[in-house]
Amino acid sequence: MRPITYEKQNNGVIRVGGVGLKALASEYGTPLYVMDYQTILDRMAGYQSALSDWGSAYYASKALCCRAILELVKHQGWGVDVVSGGELYTAFQAGFDARAILFHGNAKSLSEIRTGLQAGVGHFVVDSLDELERLDEEARRQEVMASVLIRITPGIAAHTHEFIRTGEFDSKFGFATEGGRADEAVNLALSLSSVRLSGFHAHIGSQILDAEPFLASAQALLMFSTALYERTGFWPQVLDIGGGLGVTYQTQDRAPTPQEVLGPVSRWMVENTPKGLKPPRIWVEPGRSIVADAGFTLYRVDSVKTTPTGRTYVTVDGGMGDNVRPALYGAEYAGELDEKPEGLQSRTVAVAGRYCESGDVLMGSVELKDPKAGDLLVVWTTGAYAYSMASTYNRVPRPAMVMVRAGQASIWVERETWGDLVQHDQPLVLRD
Repeated sequence: MRPITYEKQNNGVIRVGGVGLKALASEYGTPLYVMDYQTILDRMAGYQSALSDWGSAYYASKALCCRAILELVKHQGWGVDVVSGGELYTAFQAGFDARAILFHGNAKSLSEIRTGLQAGVGHFVVDSLDELERLDEEARRQEVMASVLIRITPGIAAHTHEFIRTGEFDSKFGFATEGGRADEAVNLALSLSSVRLSGFHAHIGSQILDAEPFLASAQALLMFSTALYERTGFWPQVLDIGGGLGVTYQTQDRAPTPQEVLGPVSRWMVENTPKGLKPPRIWVEPGRSIVADAGFTLYRVDSVKTTPTGRTYVTVDGGMGDNVRPALYGAEYAGELDEKPEGLQSRTVAVAGRYCESGDVLMGSVELKDPKAGDLLVVWTTGAYAYSMASTYNRVPRPAMVMVRAGQASIWVERETWGDLVQHDQPLVLRD
């Protein structure tokens, strides 16, 4: 839930990465996204240890995409998973070798396909027959080969919010194993002259707090591959089981470790690969489980007021513009106030945002110690999908992002200004 460098003194002063929250707010303003360097490295090391030499990790950049985080990922020797031309461009700005890039996305434009092929992207994860044909046509035009993974929908229901379940047969993503859809995609891929099929991909959802669905997905991929081999003689080099490992947003959450997920997957693959064939290499695409715990958001309390019904609202200077997840699908967070010493009585309050929407409530019910206007509120576990999904609703500029490490802070993303908001606006022109 909190970064591993979290410290709280008896006087209530909170430090992360050796830096006090008050100092961060003073220098960089609020709202402010903060990332703890050491926690990111710790989470990556967990995957590297679990994968050993039989698998590879690709950071899912949709969780948090900016140049600095991708440079850090690259420095650790990982690949990167992108889902758009913008994420692809950011990966190039971070210095990634195109061969270390997985290009996802269920609706890639022809321009994005063309750019990826020209750059030499390592693999495209294919989501439709139309995309396969476009890839083949553009690859032939460029006289290159397009290496692909076909996205399989295995029909596995992960226990998570319906908006982030992606492995069921009715999902918009991939080719269902039911009804021959996946077989049709494989047959087409094997028939195309400028497409090279490397293997299969499945992603069953996000914020999954159970190891079993990942093993079930891997089993489904291997069984599909075995049946395909018996029919066509094709055997995959790669099985990509995607990402989705959950994190601890609330104290009752219990997320499995990478070893608890990947250990059984590795053993099952070795034991069940047909004789005479090499077990496919396993790829994973963690995003949230790398950056969520590492990140938090600082807010300044604007006001505290109690309604006639007795509900107390603590209103802060940010909200759904910098973290839309609570409004979008009821995401729950933990938080606390800085500089609140032991012994102060807590109150049950709702934390509301500044945006002109009644649904702009960051935390519907949280215990805070003696909240007052001017206090610093920290909301934990916002490193994933807060900045990535941020907007300029109400024409409020998006916050800055900083990284803390060994007592120092460095800027990762500059705070937007009012000038940034209007830089693409054009004046009204009336013609008679």
